[in-house]
Amino acid sequence: MKSTHPYQRDRALRKLSRTGMAICLTLAGLAATTLPMHAHAAKPDFADPEKVLRTIFPVAETGFDPAATRDLYSNAINEAIFERLFTYDYLASPAKIIPKTADGMPEISADGKTYTIKLKKGIYFTPDAAFNGKKRELTVDDYVYSFKRIMDPKIASTHVWLLEDKITGLDQLAAQAKKSGKFDYSAKVPGLEVVDKYTLRIHLTRPDFNLPMILAYTAMSAVAREVIEKYQDAQGVAMANPVGTGPFKLTEWVRGSKMILDANPDFHKTIWDFQASADPNDQKIIAAMKGKRMPQIGRVVVNVILEDQSRLLAFQKDEIDLFQLYGGLAPQVLNGPDLKPEFVKRGIQMSRIIDPELTVYYWNMRDPVFGGLSKEKIALRRAMSMAHNVEEEIRIVDNGHAIPLQYPIPPGVVGHDPNYKSSIQYNPAAANALLDKFGYKKGKDGYRTMPDGSPLEIVHTAQTESRGHLQAEVWKKSYDGIGIKMRAEFRPFAEILKAEKQCQLMQRISPWIADYPDGDNFMQLFYGKNIHMNNNGCVAIPEYDKLYEQSQKMAPGPERDLLYHKMTRIMELYAAQRLGYARHRMMLSQPRVIGHKKHPIMHIEWLQIDIDKNK
Repeated sequence: MKSTHPYQRDRALRKLSRTGMAICLTLAGLAATTLPMHAHAAKPDFADPEKVLRTIFPVAETGFDPAATRDLYSNAINEAIFERLFTYDYLASPAKIIPKTADGMPEISADGKTYTIKLKKGIYFTPDAAFNGKKRELTVDDYVYSFKRIMDPKIASTHVWLLEDKITGLDQLAAQAKKSGKFDYSAKVPGLEVVDKYTLRIHLTRPDFNLPMILAYTAMSAVAREVIEKYQDAQGVAMANPVGTGPFKLTEWVRGSKMILDANPDFHKTIWDFQASADPNDQKIIAAMKGKRMPQIGRVVVNVILEDQSRLLAFQKDEIDLFQLYGGLAPQVLNGPDLKPEFVKRGIQMSRIIDPELTVYYWNMRDPVFGGLSKEKIALRRAMSMAHNVEEEIRIVDNGHAIPLQYPIPPGVVGHDPNYKSSIQYNPAAANALLDKFGYKKGKDGYRTMPDGSPLEIVHTAQTESRGHLQAEVWKKSYDGIGIKMRAEFRPFAEILKAEKQCQLMQRISPWIADYPDGDNFMQLFYGKNIHMNNNGCVAIPEYDKLYEQSQKMAPGPERDLLYHKMTRIMELYAAQRLGYARHRMMLSQPRVIGHKKHPIMHIEWLQIDIDKNK
């Protein structure tokens, strides 16, 4: 067979698989993909290899170690391969925690500091050479080991904040590792009490009302120590050999290009059984899915396509089953919020939500020009904040498919305040006046200098894709409006993540999608101790940090909300960043995709949906 586009080959595989033919195609520039024979096999009740879901990532993945992975797309693969103690109800609104590998919800002590969690029996890791041919059952020791890895200084996980200062004795073990240079994984931690192989008792230093949600986050997945020790690199990270207990396993990986996951035939029995929310479409999903053993899908093919138009074209040619429509492409598919008639006629489906997302524009608070807490630096950042028209950016970059945010906690997340109004609003005239007042004078070229006469230039970092270029153009207009020279630099996504973790970027547009649906997950973005983790602007404001630490001891409610309001005003006062927007997430699916509904917290819905292989 002659060489063809990879999407056409995937489509051909689907058609040939329906006839039960065994086929092996050599992909142009990629590894071979082999489809197993099923000509005379009985119809499987789950994990049907003839049901293939084809989807797209808009940026390249970075690797698949839950403790080390930071980006959304790699974590989507992790979510399919590894399992957490808890997960989310597929249809519930607002989001609701349910057991995953845990055998029921946790028992919580009266003081809120002790959680007893039972583990389901008979859950096994997918076979791997690390297990020497033996079946390897999941036990609570695997979760204890996985939690310890997050705190290992050598791994330098960005997820440390999830456990730091929370579990009795765990911080002390991490501190010893910093001194000795080696983490003692065999050491007992009082706060991680293994009662027996199926019972874990977590002892907290203080109540943490978000612990079940934290335990449902991808970074808290169980990994096997044997696997990590076999495949880890010098940093203790195993990004290339993911072995979990989840519904899928990685069977092919062409870095930055393609990932193929096959259903785990030994996945523990999971029956689709969810109750409808207020959404009227839920009843249709329940009618199609209730009682099925999951996963129904036998294979997931993920292609990485960086260019917007190429992604849409692949979907329009029926080479992709599930596709995220970004705002930049929306006019080609939508009339306002609705599908155009030609797409409706084809049976194309759409699930549309407001992402629990906060996109912020940050300035590096450690930068010698733009950082610091002196009055003239605050004035500079405030002026830059007021110079930017968020609504105009939404219109130009996302074609209106986003909402501007006044408050750092977005809609759909506990703690959101729809009535809050930020003290920083679009006002270029006031921004210019502020710069004049603090001595940022314009030179002959029309651009401002520092108060001491030295050059003033900001470097705006953006992704190499078309969206990054559009965003840079919008910001260039904002800076020109107040006489500040801007230079744009474009880098690959993975490189940007690495640089900002080290506080090396001057300014960036930084999106954050909820790890869990509580305001704490957003207020921690500006906490001083989270620099080099999630605090991308590298901001450390003592007044803010003190209030954040107080908020950690509070349950969600009016008292904590009042504290969050004070913290938000502090951030506005120092203008460490400008709040941006939350985008609409619009997921398009082909008519053959059954039961898909975008979940606001889970990265993927592959375990909850089905494919009609006859369409």
